[in-house]
Amino acid sequence: MTDFSALRAQTSKSYAAGHFELVIDGHKTTTYLKSVEGGWAKGNFTDDPMGGDNKRSKHLSTVETDPIAVEFGMAGASQVLEWIQGSWNRKWSRRNGQITHANFDLKSTYETWFYNALITETTFPTLDGAAKEGAYIKVKIQPETLATKPGTQQAVSGQSGVKQKLWMPSAFRLTLDQFDGMEYTNKIESFTIKQGIKKNFTGVDRFPEIEPTKIDFPNITGTIALGYADKLLKWHDDYIVKGKNDRQAQMTGAIEFLSPDRKSTIFRINLADVGLANAQIVQSTANQDQIKRVKFELFVGAMTLDGQGALGMD
Repeated sequence: MTDFSALRAQTSKSYAAGHFELVIDGHKTTTYLKSVEGGWAKGNFTDDPMGGDNKRSKHLSTVETDPIAVEFGMAGASQVLEWIQGSWNRKWSRRNGQITHANFDLKSTYETWFYNALITETTFPTLDGAAKEGAYIKVKIQPETLATKPGTQQAVSGQSGVKQKLWMPSAFRLTLDQFDGMEYTNKIESFTIKQGIKKNFTGVDRFPEIEPTKIDFPNITGTIALGYADKLLKWHDDYIVKGKNDRQAQMTGAIEFLSPDRKSTIFRINLADVGLANAQIVQSTANQDQIKRVKFELFVGAMTLDGQGALGMD
C-alpha cells in the first residue's frame, strides 16, 4: 500500500522552477519573463602559507555579487527597454528590485533583493526570416549590494500567462541609409552590447562600489541573397579592396524590429559609423538547390535604441 503521508512529506517542500516574479523600483514587470537566474553573494578567499609547514590557511577576503540574468519578451517591456536606452546613451541609472520565488501554490517562498544595479549586457537573439518561435531579449544586471530572506507567503503572479507574440525573430529589417538592397537581409546573428563596470573596494564596506566605464558595441554579422547584394559587393570592392575607407565612407543604418504583419516598427536600433569588415559569397556546393548568399560583417561605432509605444515614447 502506498504511504501517501510519506509522499506528501517528501514533496511538500518542493518549489516550482517556473513560478517567480521580478519587481524593479517597486513595479512588477508586465512583460513575459522566460527566465531569471543569479543574484547571489560570492566570497573570494585568500590562500596563505603557514611558516615552513606544508599547511595553508584559507579564509574569505572580499565579497561581491553575481550578476542577474533576465530573459524577457517584448510585450510590456517598456521600462526595461528605457533602462537599456539610457545605458547606451551614457545616461546611467541605478535600479533596485527583487526576485521572488514561489511554490506550486504561487506563494512567496524566498526573495532576493538587489540595490543600485546597472545593466552590463544586452543580448539580442538571432534574427532569421525562417524562424517560427517567439524572440526574447536577455539582459545582465549587476547589483552593488543584495540581501536574501525567506518569502512572505503572499501570492505572486507567476509565469503561467500566454507567451508574448508581439515580436517574432523573423520580423526584422536591416537598412543602410546610403544604398538600398540591405533590407533583403535574411539573417542577423545574435549580438551583445556590453557595458563595462569597475568594482571599487572601499573602507569597511562589505560589497564593492560599481561604476560604469566604456560601452562595447559588437559587429553585426548577417547573410543576404546574392541577387540583392550588388551594392554590398561594390561597397566591398571600394571600401576594402581599393582602400576608399576613410571616415566619410562609413555609413548610418538601422535594425528595425517589426510587428508580426511587418506593417509597423516596434522599435529600432540605430547604427552610426558603420564600416564593412568583410563580405564573401558563402560556400558553393555541387548539386545543391539552396539560394546562393553573401555573408557580411559590419563594424559599428555607436548604437542608440528608440521606438514608438513599446518604449513608452509616443
